[in-house]
Amino acid sequence: MNTGGLRYKYATLSIAEKLIAINVVVFILNALLPFLLGLSQNAIDKWFELPKDFFDFLMQPWSLITYSFFHGGFMHLFWNMLLLYFSSRIFLNLFGDRKFINVYFLGVIAGGLLFMFSYNVLPGLLNIATSGIIGASAGVTAILIFICTYIPNQEVRVIFFNIKLWYLGAFVVLSDLIQIPYGTNAGGHIAHLGGAFLGYMYARQLTNGRDIGEGFSNFIDGITNLFKGKEKKGPLKTVYKKQAKSSNAKRPVNYEKESRQRKIDAILDKISKSGYENLSKAEKDFLFKAGKED
Repeated sequence: MNTGGLRYKYATLSIAEKLIAINVVVFILNALLPFLLGLSQNAIDKWFELPKDFFDFLMQPWSLITYSFFHGGFMHLFWNMLLLYFSSRIFLNLFGDRKFINVYFLGVIAGGLLFMFSYNVLPGLLNIATSGIIGASAGVTAILIFICTYIPNQEVRVIFFNIKLWYLGAFVVLSDLIQIPYGTNAGGHIAHLGGAFLGYMYARQLTNGRDIGEGFSNFIDGITNLFKGKEKKGPLKTVYKKQAKSSNAKRPVNYEKESRQRKIDAILDKISKSGYENLSKAEKDFLFKAGKED
C-alpha cells in the first residue's frame, strides 16, 4: 500500500475516526519503542501523563492535553475508542468537526483539572499513591454526556433493548461516582466526572443559544495560524467603491442560507419531540451534510 493511499484514507475519515487512529498509533509506538530500545515500560508516557502534583504539572503543562492520547493497556484503549466511535456518530450527525473538537478537548481539560484539584485538596485523596493519569476517558465522557443532554429522549440500541440517552448518561455518571471510594482508579473516575460536567454544561448552554467553546476554537485557530506561512500578496491595486445610493440601503438577504437554517431548526425540533430515529433518510442526510459544513 503506497503512502498516497494511506493519506487519502486518513483524509476521508471523520474527526472522531482520526482521533481513534492517532490513539491507536500512539498506543503501538508506546508499547514497541521502550521494548526495542531497552527502556523502562513507562519511559515515554511519564513525559505525557498528567501528574497529580501542581508543581510537577508546571514543568510539563502540555500534559493537560497529551495525557488523553496514552492508555494503560489494550482493554483501556479498546473500550474508550469503542465508546468514542458510537457516541461520535450521533454527535457528528448533529454538529460539525469544530464543535466536536471543542467538546472533546474541553472535556479532557476539565477532567484533568478536576483530577489535580481533587488530589491536592480533598483529604481522602491526599495520601493515595498515584503519580498521574492517562487515558481519553474524560473527552469520551464529555462527548457522550453532551448528546445525552442535548437529545435526552433519543433512544439507542444497547445489546437487545432500546434505552433513552439520558438513562445511559445517568448510569455512566452514577457508576463513576460509586466507584470513587473503591479500587485503585479513583483519579480516573474523577476525571470522567470532570468531562461529564463539561459535556452537560456545553449542551445546556448551546440549547440556550450560547456556544461556550467559541473562545477555545479561536485560541486553536490562533495557534494554527502561527504555523501557517504568510500568503503571497499580489501587486497593490486601487479599488474604487461606488457610493451607496442611500444611507438606509439594506444589505441583500441570503435567502438560501435562511432557508437552510430554518430546515435545520425544524429537523432539530423534530428530534427533540420524537427522537432521531423518526427522521427520514433525506432528513438525516441533510443534517449530516449541514453538520459537515458548520
